[in-house]
Amino acid sequence: MKAIEHPLVQALLSLRLPPDHFVIAGSGPLLAHGIKDAIGDLDVVARDEAWSTALSLGTPTSSPFGEHVHRVVLLDGKIEIFNGWFPESGTVDELMDRSDAIDGLRYESLDDIRRWKRRLDRPKDRADIALIERHMSRLR
Repeated sequence: MKAIEHPLVQALLSLRLPPDHFVIAGSGPLLAHGIKDAIGDLDVVARDEAWSTALSLGTPTSSPFGEHVHRVVLLDGKIEIFNGWFPESGTVDELMDRSDAIDGLRYESLDDIRRWKRRLDRPKDRADIALIERHMSRLR
């Protein structure tokens, strides 16, 4: 199944966020690149009109990414929309500039994902890094 057909991506699209103003982050890019077949939730980093739309859909709360990054949790936590990401990722604009376009949507770059997963170093992150590196080695 293509990522654009996944129920979580379809739910995200139903929110009508302007696609030029958000990037799908977290495990969503692993789905989009065919690295993983299933994901449990969708993390979205939004700016400008997409963030304004998110604010109209829910109440912002604090996030684990610092005091200036907030999130709107939708669909019982299945979709989280953030107005920023890991501090080392830079601004939302920079994150989007490095993103990959797949089927008309922006996805966080695999290099960015690898960086923050290395820093977090949880068992699931180590497993994802191995999958990303295997995928990238096939592309060379």
